[in-house]
Amino acid sequence: MIGRGRRLAACLGLAALVLAACGKKGPPVAPEMRAPLPIADLTGAVHASAIELAWTPPNRRVDHTRLRDLAQTRIFRLEDGGGAEPKSAMLVDGRIVGYREIASIRADEPAPVVARGNRLVFTDRQALAYGRRYTYVVIAGDSQGRVGPPATRVSVSYVPAAEPPVNLVATPGERTVRLRWEAPARLLDGSAPTEALAYEVLRAPAADAELTPVTRVPVAERALTDADLENDRTYYYAVRAVRVVAGTTAYSDPSPRVAVTPRDMTPPSPPANLVGIASEATVRLSWSPSPERDVAGYVVYRAPEGGAFERIGSTTAPSTTFVDRGVTRGAFRYAVTAQDSAARPNESRRSNEVRVSVP
Repeated sequence: MIGRGRRLAACLGLAALVLAACGKKGPPVAPEMRAPLPIADLTGAVHASAIELAWTPPNRRVDHTRLRDLAQTRIFRLEDGGGAEPKSAMLVDGRIVGYREIASIRADEPAPVVARGNRLVFTDRQALAYGRRYTYVVIAGDSQGRVGPPATRVSVSYVPAAEPPVNLVATPGERTVRLRWEAPARLLDGSAPTEALAYEVLRAPAADAELTPVTRVPVAERALTDADLENDRTYYYAVRAVRVVAGTTAYSDPSPRVAVTPRDMTPPSPPANLVGIASEATVRLSWSPSPERDVAGYVVYRAPEGGAFERIGSTTAPSTTFVDRGVTRGAFRYAVTAQDSAARPNESRRSNEVRVSVP
């Protein structure tokens, strides 16, 4: 009986615990689990006389829930002479030990950070010296003051970039632009390049629009053909030199922009089966249309027997007939061409000639 009583008491106690737990929330999530995820794609490169950092802001927390209140991003920097592994990024009391904070960016006032697509870009110009290595760490915090773990460090050796390329020339073609340029003669420190440079071709849809790379990687040649463009639309191009030294990529400033407009340069097929019927002071012409969809009209030519053709009129597509009135007596030759709808119309070869005698 005593054993049975003890078991019953234990069961009742367990039931009481279960009932007491009903309707209650589980244990709170630890603050560090609610902090933003670390920035995972921090990159750095030399851009002219500065170091440019870029990253994608986190949109998840450490516990993988949605982060909707990213409030602050802080950037820390360590300067050294390179060689050995840079100091580890250890977060203590909201700071990176041994690193100097160089920027604190609020989400509601993001300057001096700028957005490029889904990435944020920060430009560091603070007391940079050639030959020194700069290591960066970026951390993100939410509106509750919870700070995420440090991002992966990125180290940049500050080397002189090249001057911009010179004499950029853009030649239009049909849905293409052919570009060529000359290499810069010096680096920004006044020295001559000691290694081959690569080049990044940039394009913008308007004179004041942002330039973006045309190719996925820089090119070694000092020429490029940009294809699959839109005819009769103006594009703006620039090119910058790319120097890679000791694992650091250094970009020059872009060259001055040049504007160029690809254009349709292919004429339509000539009209066919031209027929002419003469009557008193009149010649009636008809022909088969050119098959291209961009034909805008037809041009009619006339020549005296043994003389040169002269333009005497035109029609608008899809009309394929023309009446030449007030023609004097005699023998004449006629021909027709097709013109397309390009901004600078292309004219086809002449159709077959037809000879008529006007009574």
